[in-house]
Amino acid sequence: MSSAITSYQIKDALKSYFGYDQFKGAQQEIIENVLSGRNTFVLMPTGGGKSLCYQLPSLLLPGTSIIVSPLIALMKNQVDAVRGLSETGQVAHFLNSSLTKAEITQVKEDITNGHTKMLYVAPESLTKKENIDFLASVPISFFAIDEAHCISEWGHDFRPEYRRLREIFEKISKVPIIALTATATPKVQNDIQKNLNMLDADVFKSSFNRSNLYYEIRPKREVEKQIIKYIKQHEGESGIIYCLSRKKVEEIAELLQVNGINALPYHAGLDASSRAKHQDAFLMEEVEVIVATIAFGMGIDKPDVRYVIHHDIPKSIESYYQETGRAGRDGGIGECIAFYSYKDIEKLEKFLQGKAITEQEIGRQLLHEIVSYAETSVCRRKFILHYFGEDFNQNDCQDKCDNCLHPQERMDGSHYLSQLLQVVVALDQTQKAKHYCAFLAGHVNADIKAYKHNQHPLFSIGKDQDEHFWNAVIRQAVVGGYLHKDIETFGTLKLTAKGTDFLKAPEAFQLYKQHDFTNTDDDLGMSQKGAVFDEILYKQLLDLRKKVAKQAGVPPFVVFLDPSLREMCLQYPIEMSELTAIQGVGSGKAQRYGAPFLSMIEEHVAAHQIERLQDFVVKSLVNKSGAKVHLIQNIDRKLPLEDIAKSQGKSFNDLLEELETVVYSGTKLNIDYYLNEVLDEDNQEEIIDYFLGAESDELLAAYHEFDGAYTEEELRLVRIKFLSVYAN
Repeated sequence: MSSAITSYQIKDALKSYFGYDQFKGAQQEIIENVLSGRNTFVLMPTGGGKSLCYQLPSLLLPGTSIIVSPLIALMKNQVDAVRGLSETGQVAHFLNSSLTKAEITQVKEDITNGHTKMLYVAPESLTKKENIDFLASVPISFFAIDEAHCISEWGHDFRPEYRRLREIFEKISKVPIIALTATATPKVQNDIQKNLNMLDADVFKSSFNRSNLYYEIRPKREVEKQIIKYIKQHEGESGIIYCLSRKKVEEIAELLQVNGINALPYHAGLDASSRAKHQDAFLMEEVEVIVATIAFGMGIDKPDVRYVIHHDIPKSIESYYQETGRAGRDGGIGECIAFYSYKDIEKLEKFLQGKAITEQEIGRQLLHEIVSYAETSVCRRKFILHYFGEDFNQNDCQDKCDNCLHPQERMDGSHYLSQLLQVVVALDQTQKAKHYCAFLAGHVNADIKAYKHNQHPLFSIGKDQDEHFWNAVIRQAVVGGYLHKDIETFGTLKLTAKGTDFLKAPEAFQLYKQHDFTNTDDDLGMSQKGAVFDEILYKQLLDLRKKVAKQAGVPPFVVFLDPSLREMCLQYPIEMSELTAIQGVGSGKAQRYGAPFLSMIEEHVAAHQIERLQDFVVKSLVNKSGAKVHLIQNIDRKLPLEDIAKSQGKSFNDLLEELETVVYSGTKLNIDYYLNEVLDEDNQEEIIDYFLGAESDELLAAYHEFDGAYTEEELRLVRIKFLSVYAN
């Protein structure tokens, strides 16, 4: 430590600037290390007090510290906080693309005059030559890199511009570096230190355990209803809801508002002033709930967030850990609830397409880990901490996760573990989990064939169980320390010393039954807490649909689609207004076909004394009837469909989806004027004849029926015409 700065002065600064009497965890040691001019690496969970580790030394050392931060919102938030500690607003500034030329000039003047102790910069701003030249001309105390995991290709939020930081630092000044992150596996930590050329750094690693947080994963069933119910049960408390897309953020925020919940959206698509306004409203408790995209980090340091809800599962455990870490930063209870459906993972996998092969492999590995976390039955806290290289006794979880609060059945799995480890050794520890699962279950897929592993003497030794089961054994073997995933080879499984010992002398191994996440809304097998899909009614409705369809002379799918019937078996509509609330059922279709269905459902409800789930009513978003009317008017005016799509800022595919929604719910559309331009009437008749006799409205079946003679677009357009004529 610099001889000029004593421990007494450090503690005095803590009290006078920040108002605290005591440091938290290793903060004092970290600060002393920075003040002594040593390179420092800090691994500290969200809410652990990372920012103090560079803010306090900045105030004590001569010169200006440069703090690299990836988020403009986070910079503003931190600069505002630091300015609140000082008598002058010049003590901290940020330098990024949101500033005007005049504001940039003022920032540089304050630094030159020695007023500014902290300068927050975006990495993009640091790459500009004029900024490098300016910073090289003024005294710099040290460099701090917040969210340092962005440096690593193996980090969950890799940013290529972060890889250049070391060379830029060397152009500016040869001063110490402090790198900080809340989420880094051992592999990522090493990658960060190598890239910054600071393998000599003193490493301060805090426990990743957030003992005040409760973790729960729920199947993605009637999510909106569950979210509204949850928020209303936690009225007056602050919460964050994360969604995968901007569109979903807007929808959920609007839905919450309609249901009397004070909520605002927050994503990168909003203009800067709206984002700042919404952030401030949340911080000032003018709104209870912020709905935000996963992709756009929020950078909100609000200590009393009581819950974080993930409407969609994030792309990695790091993202999940970081986002859940926004709850309970004041030490109070924080509930972390995520809704999971494998369909979300498939969407995230699509985002990887087109990226470099290495990036795709890393992305898939991160997705595999979050799937394992979501589907596991072992203690969630133990799983997370194991991922970050930390041992944890699950007895210490104290029912702070759903798996410990409601444990799944267990059985002795030593026989299965033994089979798994034998196979891993037999295949030379060269394969990933998926391959071992197929091998054990006896499934001959392309990879098994390519390696000729179906000819191996041990092939299918675990055929009494399916691949899903073996996946569960692998997950629990990894968390139990019998196997480890080699990150360098994107998840190849290898035995640990513990696994080798087990093979020599097997011991008891408790295996948990896995959760079932197959029946989610995305799978069209809709259910909800307390609701059971009514198979008996479903069969009756299918028979009734056939009968009604025969009388009307149309295929059954024209009457009601399968998803609509399934929803009827959960909601039990017995009035016309309730029937029109079912997906895919508009008022026209309900009036035309609904009466016999309502009668059958009412009789079924009475006969089986079914309690309908009407106790908790969620207001739906108002049907965008204005947009629908506008769309119909444009078609009545015979405008080309491409022009309609363009005027609404939609792709042609999106417009077709909208037209399909309109006709499926019972409204007629006459698109002959457009269809006749792209397809001969004879061809149209041929396709219509096909749909009249078809079992379903599936496009793929139609495509194969005509041996690809018609494009998907042509088939969709004729299907819209067919439904308008025969269904509405």
